[in-house]
Amino acid sequence: MDGPTAEGRKHGRTATGGKRGPAAEGRKLTRSFSWLALLGTLLVIAGIIGLVYTGLATLTSMLLFGWLLLIGGIVGLAHAIESRGTNYFWLGVVVAALNLAAGVVVIRHPQGTAEALTMFAALLFLTGGVFRLVGSVVVRGPQMGWTLLQGAFGLLLGLLVLFDWPHSSLYVLGVFFSLALLFDGLGLIAIGVGGRRIVSLVSDRLDVPGPTTDSSPKAPEDGQK
Repeated sequence: MDGPTAEGRKHGRTATGGKRGPAAEGRKLTRSFSWLALLGTLLVIAGIIGLVYTGLATLTSMLLFGWLLLIGGIVGLAHAIESRGTNYFWLGVVVAALNLAAGVVVIRHPQGTAEALTMFAALLFLTGGVFRLVGSVVVRGPQMGWTLLQGAFGLLLGLLVLFDWPHSSLYVLGVFFSLALLFDGLGLIAIGVGGRRIVSLVSDRLDVPGPTTDSSPKAPEDGQK
């Protein structure tokens, strides 16, 4: 009687130890999802501030773009130096040099860069809207109405940006940058809150006590007697 009981207690301790593992992992996951929700909140706040101060958001986006080009150029140049002697060495050097030059130009002339990028965005809206309008009329698919609406919206947006250029460069890129931050932040908040709820549900199910293991070894011994 003593042997099986001790073994059952051993199994009971093992089961308890097994429950501590998922509980600890659940707490780690909860903290991770909480950090995601916090990061999403910060992004939402930054997006709202950017929508209020569009000029500052445009300047910030241009500076970030310039520094990203500089960092990419430095990393690309380091990779090119490591791969010297290969057929892609000079190509890597040229691409890295272009990134470095573009980064310096963007950082030194953020307003001129914003004007050029705004003009490019307006032309993209115009061409995209025209292609959607023409394509929807020619193809006449089941989504013709939505395609016509998207084409008309893109065409109208491109015309509005183009007619107000270069003054539109002060707020167009800032609005796009702020909206991107806002929606990314909302997505992170949704992931963080949803993840915390899922982890909480799984932890509650793991905490439900199961059948005891002390009584199972006693049945064979009683049968043998």
